Amino acid sequence: MQIGFNLPNTGPLSQPEVMTRIAQSGEALGYDYLTVTDHVVLPNVTTPGYPYSESGEFMSTEPLYRHEQLTMVSYVAAKTSRIRLVLAVIVVPHRQPVLAAKMLASIDVLSGGRLVVGVGAGWLKAEFDAIVATPFAERGAVTDEYIHAFRELWTNPAPSFDGKYVKFRDIVLHPKPIQKPTPPIWVGGESPPALRRAAKLGDAWYPIGSNQKFLYDSLPRYQAGVGRLRQLTIEAGRAADAVAPVYRVKRYGAQLDLLASDGNRRLFSGTDADIVNDFRTLRDLGVQAIDIDFERPTADELIAEMGRFKAEVLAKI
Repeated sequence: MQIGFNLPNTGPLSQPEVMTRIAQSGEALGYDYLTVTDHVVLPNVTTPGYPYSESGEFMSTEPLYRHEQLTMVSYVAAKTSRIRLVLAVIVVPHRQPVLAAKMLASIDVLSGGRLVVGVGAGWLKAEFDAIVATPFAERGAVTDEYIHAFRELWTNPAPSFDGKYVKFRDIVLHPKPIQKPTPPIWVGGESPPALRRAAKLGDAWYPIGSNQKFLYDSLPRYQAGVGRLRQLTIEAGRAADAVAPVYRVKRYGAQLDLLASDGNRRLFSGTDADIVNDFRTLRDLGVQAIDIDFERPTADELIAEMGRFKAEVLAKI
């Protein structure tokens, strides 16, 4: 099982020298991957609406100050050598698909084949209204079509595509990604359409447990989600285990109330020993990667917590 951490993309910890230090420290500590989130613009965030917290407020302290995701990943790729780079997740409709496919292929080549393309359809209408040409209500269909277009551009020496939202022919995209046939595609999202997308198009399903509309914050809830994923994968004509379960943790330990709303203990709540057991249980369930948000006020505190967690939790899995 691979273990990752979220690299801050907002506020003071996203200053170049600070995020470089955090990324290099995580690599030196032996974490397998880092994650970078995606927003291009945000509305007034004092109005609750963030789906992954109980309050509806962003968990980061300064969400409005942030780097563009692919630019930041390119920068971090040049400052590291081993650690994998996970988009968590790229909002697929935000970027014209041929240009996005080219940028993603370039990142994979320039990083030595370290890119993981986490994908999502997005949730923030105000952001879509500002930057996206396709309709917000059609974002799921747009995402699916763009993923197909990515794969065509990454694998076919003479790519062509005739879809509803994207059309191309008589073009060449080189260099292709280093990873064959393509960089791994981790499908984010917790809704039924996201699960269907993962089953049909993904190499992994990449939910956040705390989505208040579609909770996967307890073991029974997550087990049920994995069960639905496997059934949908079979229905899509693929092997039941073709799509790997992975999991994204926004808060852990004392930051969480012990019980979920279904009456079961929340995953990654409680003591270090509880968290060790959760890692073991999810590993036995077939989960192939888990990443943690170690958000702290300063880089020193964040790096110290990454080291403590590595020694006192991960070493005991």
